[in-house]
Amino acid sequence: MAYLLDTNVASELTKSRPHPAVSAWLEAAPGPALYLSVLVVGEIRQGIERVRDRDPVKAAVFESWLTRLEHGFADRIVPVDLKVARQWGLLNAKATLPVVDGLLAATALAYGWTLVTRNTKDFARASVPLLDPFAWPVGS
Repeated sequence: MAYLLDTNVASELTKSRPHPAVSAWLEAAPGPALYLSVLVVGEIRQGIERVRDRDPVKAAVFESWLTRLEHGFADRIVPVDLKVARQWGLLNAKATLPVVDGLLAATALAYGWTLVTRNTKDFARASVPLLDPFAWPVGS
């Protein structure tokens, strides 16, 4: 089983106190089976640039985190390739989603992965396997 992380899950890793359920899921998940899309990297980059003028120090912290994330996932950052584009075309003809969400769902479908996101309702029409780590049981 392999997992494609949505931006809201990857971003949780920036927090000094991430959501306990997400932390528990990440500890239980097999690290080598976790993947990122180039689109997630792009969304994180966009967030950094939006913060930069307001708070350059915070932007620098996020920049450093993104660099570590890119190195940590180096060979597990997947492109939008022909296989994904074809799957997106099939998916989008039936269940129109915002472009980035649709391409994330198509990536998971094309590779037989589970999409890990807090926004499961956003992807419900895509018939993609979903997992919400924010709902993961935390040990008592």
